[in-house]
Amino acid sequence: MILDNKLYKGIGVMSGTSLDGLDIAACEFWQEDKIIKFSINTAITIDYPKSLKNKLPLASKMSGFDLSILNVEYGRFIGKSVSNFISDNQFEAEFIASHGHTVFHQPEKGLTLQIGSGAEIAAQAGIKTVCDFRTSDVALGGQGAPLVPIGDELLFGEYGACLNLGGFANVSYSNNGKKLAFDICPVNIILNLYAKKLGRNFDVNGNFGRRGEIDLPLLSQLNKLGYYQIIGPKSLGWEYVESQIIPLINTDMQAEFVLRTFYEHIAVQIAFILNKIGANKLLITGGGAYNSFLIDLIQQKVKAKIVIPNKELIEFKEALIFALLGLLRINNQVNCLKEATGASENAIGGAIYE
Repeated sequence: MILDNKLYKGIGVMSGTSLDGLDIAACEFWQEDKIIKFSINTAITIDYPKSLKNKLPLASKMSGFDLSILNVEYGRFIGKSVSNFISDNQFEAEFIASHGHTVFHQPEKGLTLQIGSGAEIAAQAGIKTVCDFRTSDVALGGQGAPLVPIGDELLFGEYGACLNLGGFANVSYSNNGKKLAFDICPVNIILNLYAKKLGRNFDVNGNFGRRGEIDLPLLSQLNKLGYYQIIGPKSLGWEYVESQIIPLINTDMQAEFVLRTFYEHIAVQIAFILNKIGANKLLITGGGAYNSFLIDLIQQKVKAKIVIPNKELIEFKEALIFALLGLLRINNQVNCLKEATGASENAIGGAIYE
């Protein structure tokens, strides 16, 4: 990547599958001795208004017309939120890069859909906007995910592996000069679901899970799921959770027992991958990095030294990387690696609206 000795300013926007809110990060990028440097100027997570919080989980069940309306509504919300954020912080952004909210992700059918109209974002904020990062890769036969590996390579190359604990756990690492990455297993998309049954939006420090006991038959079924036998680029979506994982869980089981069992499942799957990789230094980000019970379980099973960074990187690393993906797209440089997604070639992904 070449930045021509110029300082670039952009906004990264991320919406996770767990619907925690809209992450907005004001980012700066520059180059020193062929190394890409960055800073997060300021960042914020915005709660969704009640109307969107109610509609987004239902998006996959909507008619084509209603989904199209939601695409516009959500894009308008993102655009106005970014516009207000820029105004409040007096940040002179040159571009916006928005991940969008994933509704469908079935790459085996050539399908991935992230809503949040880029045209609406650009119109509301008055700034060049890059969105729809995944579809080019899927069209080339890839998974369309994970997209963060190139960011991990360019910005966090000193780590043996980078693990993000969001709705899903995803990992990226280098192997024989190639950057590899994939989704490991569900995390907060399940943990939050069962925490809500106990009256909280998420399981603070894993306290609900600590109270439960491991259900060994359920743990065994989870660990035997076919996804874990797949080698190579692979990715997960809500459809997989809904069809393959939820049906395994007895509706009469106490939520604390489900949580404790799933914590064990997460730690087992992550440890299997990380120990196989052989990384000696592991960077962990995402909301799960705050879950002390989960981190303790992972550390007990993983040989690598775990590094938990500062609050900004924990919460906004993905928004930062999407800003970088947007910058690469604007400069017509590769921002999606075939080794990570399984596509036939590297891609320059993203639609630009001005």
